[in-house]
Amino acid sequence: MEIKVEKREQWTRKREYILAAAGNVVGLGNVWRFPYLCYKNGGGAFLVPYCFFALLCGVPLYLMETAIGTGYSYIVIQLYSRVYTIILAWALLYLIYCFRDPLPWATCNNPWNTDRCVDLSSLNSTQTYRGNQSVNWTSGNLTKSSVSEFWERGVLSMSGGIEELGGVQWELLLCLLAVWVVCYFCVWKGVRSTGKVVYFTAVFPYVMLAILMVRGLTLPGAWQGVVYYLYPDPSRLVDLQVWMEACAQVLFSYGVASGTHITMSSYNKVTNNCYRDSVWLCVLNSCTSLVSGFAVFSCLGFMAEKQGIPIEKVVTSGPGLAFIAFPQAVAMMPVPQLWAACFFIMLILLGLDTVFAGLETLTSSMIDMFPGQMRRPWRREILLVVFSSFIFLLQITLTTQGGVYQFELIDYYGANGICVLFVSLVQCVAVGWAFGAERIRDALEDMTGQRPGVFYTVCWRYVTPLICTVCFIGFFLDFQPLKTSDGSVYPNWANNLGWAIAMSSVVTIPICAVSKFYFTEGSFRQRLLVLWRPVSDVVGPKTKEERSLNETEMKLLSAPFPDML
Repeated sequence: MEIKVEKREQWTRKREYILAAAGNVVGLGNVWRFPYLCYKNGGGAFLVPYCFFALLCGVPLYLMETAIGTGYSYIVIQLYSRVYTIILAWALLYLIYCFRDPLPWATCNNPWNTDRCVDLSSLNSTQTYRGNQSVNWTSGNLTKSSVSEFWERGVLSMSGGIEELGGVQWELLLCLLAVWVVCYFCVWKGVRSTGKVVYFTAVFPYVMLAILMVRGLTLPGAWQGVVYYLYPDPSRLVDLQVWMEACAQVLFSYGVASGTHITMSSYNKVTNNCYRDSVWLCVLNSCTSLVSGFAVFSCLGFMAEKQGIPIEKVVTSGPGLAFIAFPQAVAMMPVPQLWAACFFIMLILLGLDTVFAGLETLTSSMIDMFPGQMRRPWRREILLVVFSSFIFLLQITLTTQGGVYQFELIDYYGANGICVLFVSLVQCVAVGWAFGAERIRDALEDMTGQRPGVFYTVCWRYVTPLICTVCFIGFFLDFQPLKTSDGSVYPNWANNLGWAIAMSSVVTIPICAVSKFYFTEGSFRQRLLVLWRPVSDVVGPKTKEERSLNETEMKLLSAPFPDML
């Protein structure tokens, strides 16, 4: 009996790809991670290196990855990136609480509140109320806002550190399960289902972000936050750590070295103008980060004015910053339940788009490596449900009282920083030198009809790999052990575990290189020549006069994981 093998999918319409790609690059890295890194690194001082790295690293790498991709380290990084699913669970729990009146984070009358709780929604800037008692909260002994206490004590019930795992927060566990169920049914049919979902998930967040920014800028004290956000502190610009984290943020928010861009692009037609798409998507990414910064820092300025303290003392920087600043803003709006629900729906949708792309990268890589076995009816669905169930079971520990510390550990070491820098460096060398920067420009011109400028050749061959090398070395020279939001250093065993997590994606490259060298026949020199030679030398034209790519070579360039090294 003949078994039907399905063909590789394609986007039904070009706009589905654009929306999916926009949803991928504009996600949690913009609304959640960018503001808290800005706040941590001095506001405007962070924007200078961010713009520098966005132009010289983000854009060239993004274009490169929409045209050609490399191997297995992508998969490892994507596995660690699944940790960001817990952010959707946090947002979903907040969304459930949105239907209470009053909002639980807007008052200090809840079981989790302490005597240090501050009700920022009070109209009196020097007084607040706990029960029927009026207290002065600018005296210095009351320093926790009701929003901060809700986040730390109501949602997370944070333990004393990563070594204290604590019990499972059952509300969070159920929210995490619900998130994985939704993610599964949104991507289980591949781009056929994802392409329909993104019409809503990619557009609605922009509407809400614009509304929240306007509301934030109209709050009293918002200008103080905007000045802190835009004005760079010259003393912070000489801090190597600020530049290191700016580079890491660009690579993280642009989604490079994660395999998502080549996966999304591989479902396009060969002649799709990926050059034009890449430039506009990069502009959209950075603009969204800047807009979200205005929304967050205007709220921080408001909170600083209400508390009568400097803006850098308002909240502790960390992954929960977006769960503190934005909720406070919506609590000040008319009908706060409505706006709070809209905000957290926006955050969930932003995260879902990113999760879609990551899951699609992991599943498509398996399917493309074993097409004969996996492109059969229901094989994709079975693979996806097994994988999703396995990751969900692993993430149960993230719902414990010490789960947020585990999250910070994986976020700091596993899905950005040294591993992304190293992979970016290797692929620049592979494409810029082994494959050839001029060759990839030729290929892009033949596919799109538009030749990228010399700027990209210079970046792919010299500037971007140099920056990645400097930052990679600087990461070791100015290494800062991971700290909690209150400034406590993680124990040595936790940082050592983090290094093991970071190196696990890095070592795949030398392991694959050594194994390919070992199994290739010939002398030492012959093996080097064979492995260094681009695949297109075998299947495509070899002279400049014959630059027109045949269908085989163009499909090879569009495949998610071509065998380049």
